[in-house]
Amino acid sequence: MTGLPPAWRSVLPCLGEPLPPDLTPQAAATGVSVQLPLELVRQAISAREWWPIPEPVRAEYARYRPSPLWRARRFEAEIGARVPIYVKYEGGNLSGSHKLNTALAQAYYYQRAGVRELVTGTGAGQWGTALAAAAATFGLACTVFMVDGSLRDKPYRGSLMRLLGASVHASPSALTGLGRGSGGPAGNSLALAIGEAVEYAKAGPGRAFCIGSGETYSLLHQSVIGLEAIEQLSEADARVGAVIGCVGAGSNFGGAALPFLAGYAAGELGELPELVAAESAATPKLTRGVYAYDVTDATGTGPLEAMYTIGSGFAIPSSHAAGLRFHGAAKLVSALRHRGQVAAVAIGQAEALEAGRRFALAELVVPAPEAGHALAAAARAATGEVPAKEDGVLVCVSGHGLLDLTAYDDLLAGTVTDTPADEQALRAATARLRLVTAQSAGVS
Repeated sequence: MTGLPPAWRSVLPCLGEPLPPDLTPQAAATGVSVQLPLELVRQAISAREWWPIPEPVRAEYARYRPSPLWRARRFEAEIGARVPIYVKYEGGNLSGSHKLNTALAQAYYYQRAGVRELVTGTGAGQWGTALAAAAATFGLACTVFMVDGSLRDKPYRGSLMRLLGASVHASPSALTGLGRGSGGPAGNSLALAIGEAVEYAKAGPGRAFCIGSGETYSLLHQSVIGLEAIEQLSEADARVGAVIGCVGAGSNFGGAALPFLAGYAAGELGELPELVAAESAATPKLTRGVYAYDVTDATGTGPLEAMYTIGSGFAIPSSHAAGLRFHGAAKLVSALRHRGQVAAVAIGQAEALEAGRRFALAELVVPAPEAGHALAAAARAATGEVPAKEDGVLVCVSGHGLLDLTAYDDLLAGTVTDTPADEQALRAATARLRLVTAQSAGVS
């Protein structure tokens, strides 16, 4: 059995050129300044490949890692797969998802920097739960703004966060000017929840805003997923032609897939599997968005990042995509997509939940709806006319769905519908964004 990796692995050194630089928006002059611990800054920009995991963080990892990998033979039979499907399962920890991998690291660095309270926004609640657990581990207070629609669908996510000592608020809330000015309680925007967290963090001493998915250091911390998977597949003498993960901003997909890219660049892998990002058809940034500079939250005060985006102002339709409903993809994932090193597929919620239902019956594990998108993409790859290089498919199941059963109730009741993102609305939401060009990206 593979052991716990001693270090995180960055993919930045094998890109060949730096990521497009962030831009400073006009709103930042009077807005919020987000202060990161210096070590997180270094992890986000340095070309260093290996980053030793601090011992206090590694000790916490050892309580639930390495996470299991198995061949899903019954799921293969259920869907008529033509190639093996290997599952890397990240749901076996207190938070129920991969998010704990970066939450523990970030809480450790913020605590060392003198922060007393971590503040964040969360979509489906996995990140909020993970940060609440990590904050409690390292003796910090925690405040979470959760997308109102998700909190109504998943009330026990809020219960779990409160059990862990966190304060939980439905977004939009009355605690911030951004929330009060949003126009009502029917919140469905993760950008708004994040924006409220940014504003609230600025308003109190000892508070710091903390984000769990799109930042480059978050993807670095998640590399333990792929590092373990590479070793576990090797021990099983298994080969995969595709690595698939779901994408909200990109930490799950990046954690599973990018270590394969780093290993291939270092000459450690004979072939590079296809790296497939499975996103929600309701927020199709990688498949229908534009590569442009956009804000990461609704305050508009943070840096403008180069990302595939459908626009932070796009009205995201209600769906069980939950944590996948962020408007943009991580700048690292976006850059790789722009260079053709990452493929993407958009999955509707009905297909995702049906894949989750069939996986639960076959493998006796209930996947989160987000992971259902990855499983649906894996089913497509494994049953297609030309399966992925005739090798197996590795799919990361990002977490369990035991607190997402409302979604499966709706599936069983036949009330799940898909509303594809409207093309005219997509173009309107991105019309004023500055596109990323070779010149703006700093490429000569």
